Amino acid sequence: MLKLLALCKTVFMQSVDLIKAVAVAEYLLLLEPHEDLSNRIVQEKHLFYEKYKAAEAIRGKPHITLVHYRHYEEAEERIRQKLRIRAKEWSPFCVELMNYGSFPAHTIYINIASRLSIQHLVKSIRTDAQALMKLDKDNKPHFILEPHITIARRLKPWQYESGWLEYSNKSFSGKFIAGHMTLLKRAGQELPYKMVERFQFRGMPVLPRQGQMF
Repeated sequence: MLKLLALCKTVFMQSVDLIKAVAVAEYLLLLEPHEDLSNRIVQEKHLFYEKYKAAEAIRGKPHITLVHYRHYEEAEERIRQKLRIRAKEWSPFCVELMNYGSFPAHTIYINIASRLSIQHLVKSIRTDAQALMKLDKDNKPHFILEPHITIARRLKPWQYESGWLEYSNKSFSGKFIAGHMTLLKRAGQELPYKMVERFQFRGMPVLPRQGQMF
């Protein structure tokens, strides 16, 4: 009986490993503003929803997307290890928000005034992890080089036109220190994202490998 139970357990664990190996998840790597600033942005998103009835405005927490990709869950730990190394080398930096912008004719967002640090971070991740993050030729990672915080997306034409007429003349300002980046994932488009790991920026110098010292 004990041998049978042990065999069943082994088969079950092998099945779990097999499912994990072929299961594909959707991932977001992002920066998050501090709580007070995030609450201010949420208020703006709710105001937009109340006025223009755009359901997307009240979905998700305020964030700046760095990378969006899909991959087998089996590959997750290798990618996380690469991101840990990159984060250790990166120093915390200030992110400044200033007024609003748009992607005609579907999205209204808060502008990032201090883009260079974020763009450099995204490019460094792309250099280090692009090959790891690529699932196949039809599922390549998207590295976001136009950083922004979305107010509302997937807008209908009238929502965008009326909303942008208002928000192009509105002001918004805020700052936060980006001290880490966060990896989220979800198993399906209808499911909420869940946090996988926060990668702290530590500003540690890159030590040369032994073979690179001479």
